[in-house]
Amino acid sequence: MTTDNTPALDDDLPEQLRIRREKRASLIERGIEPYPVAVARTKSLKEVREKYTGLEIDVATGDIESLTGRIIFKRDTGKLCFATLREGDGTELQAMLSLDKVGQEQLDAWKSDIDLGDMVSVTGEIITSKRGELSILANSWTLASKSLRPLPNDHKPMSEETRVRMRYVDLIVRPEARSNARLRPQVMRSLRETFHNQNFIEVETPMLQVMHGGAAARPFKSFSNAYDMDLYLRIAPELFLKRCVVGGIERVFEINRNFRNEGADSSHSPEFAMIESYQAYGDWRSIADLTRELVQNAAMAVAGSHVVTHHDGRQADLGGKWREISLYDAISEGVGQSVTALTPIAELKTIATKLGMKIDPKWITGKLAEEIFEHVAKDQLIAPTFVMGFPVDTSPLVRAHRDIPGVAEKWDLYVDGFELATGYSELIDPVIQRDRLVEQATLGAKGDLEAMQVDEDFLRAMEFGMPPMGGMGMGVDRLLMALTGLGIRETILFPLVKPEVD
Repeated sequence: MTTDNTPALDDDLPEQLRIRREKRASLIERGIEPYPVAVARTKSLKEVREKYTGLEIDVATGDIESLTGRIIFKRDTGKLCFATLREGDGTELQAMLSLDKVGQEQLDAWKSDIDLGDMVSVTGEIITSKRGELSILANSWTLASKSLRPLPNDHKPMSEETRVRMRYVDLIVRPEARSNARLRPQVMRSLRETFHNQNFIEVETPMLQVMHGGAAARPFKSFSNAYDMDLYLRIAPELFLKRCVVGGIERVFEINRNFRNEGADSSHSPEFAMIESYQAYGDWRSIADLTRELVQNAAMAVAGSHVVTHHDGRQADLGGKWREISLYDAISEGVGQSVTALTPIAELKTIATKLGMKIDPKWITGKLAEEIFEHVAKDQLIAPTFVMGFPVDTSPLVRAHRDIPGVAEKWDLYVDGFELATGYSELIDPVIQRDRLVEQATLGAKGDLEAMQVDEDFLRAMEFGMPPMGGMGMGVDRLLMALTGLGIRETILFPLVKPEVD
């Protein structure tokens, strides 16, 4: 960089970049600001489109407006130039610049100074062209922002990696990206409305925590200089939300970020948005009903129906009452023999070996059973399905099943072959909870990086009395996956990516 904050011209820059920088320098030399602090704008392109719907061919309205947009098409002829302006939501409008309206100097400047990707302000009359195209016939124009990089070529779409890394360009050129970005706020609004209609209170709980908990996951570790101690980015808000219930906020929810120092793939991201909610005097059944309502209302909000159309044209029906299956019944069917929560780990290892699975020696009995389920059944769960009854030893915060030994009142909701949500009848006995967390701490001491710790303050809160309740957690990004059929990196506006290598 030069001392006047002007990028130095590098002979090695691609020609397009060099030419555009030369144009910027020329504008400044001529006293024209390529990045003005403000430009004229009286209406959005969308407002103009809506106001002048149905105009006949070759009509002059007499209305003068100042409109802004990014130039995504430009055709320069002798005395009449055409351009297509596009604003952020994708609305487009034709701009026409004629010699008799703007004069020779302005017309020549338009031809020489303006490139595809530039942002401009155009002032003129709203008309329809001889072909019936709604247009603005300019009497003046101003550069709003000079683009120093050319937009991608329509004939050579960006790769998925480039789209993710340069989402700002993706939003400019690809309608699907703009649609996806606007889908999330619609879903968030629907979720909040569903909760509020059922008298849930939204709260915010800490993201930086002295002790991570509420899920089996490996945390991100940091250090506080102010407090001279280690801190963790939260893996789940569960333990703080339960503290809220103890304090009398009987219906509580939070939508916020969680961080898990784990793998990244088509359904996992180290940073992700999550809903968690707790309902006093409910259980795993009532919270399942709430979860179904949340998903179906979100579908209705974005698609106007419980049947959603995915990006590839496939339709998915999220309506009606959803199927329920037993985890252990699904395992039994998948492996061709009876498996229960009481099946010894040695027998499960034999089954897993026959399936060709790689067994982690640190897996406890319940974890191995869950891995077998994932191997034999998960991919078949396309329609929304509640998988009911998980092992107690992998569910340290969940109440044991009322009737089935070794099973917890926990379900996982599967859609399109991935886990969308999980729900419990929550464990509220502080004595049993302590025993469970001590067991987790023992596993952690043996090398399980995902094991929970003994949170004494949480246990103290429970000892004041926690009402019976149901609780659930659902990934917002995964909900968008279920609604769109996209991978998780396409549902997150700016997912984590590795730095570019020079």
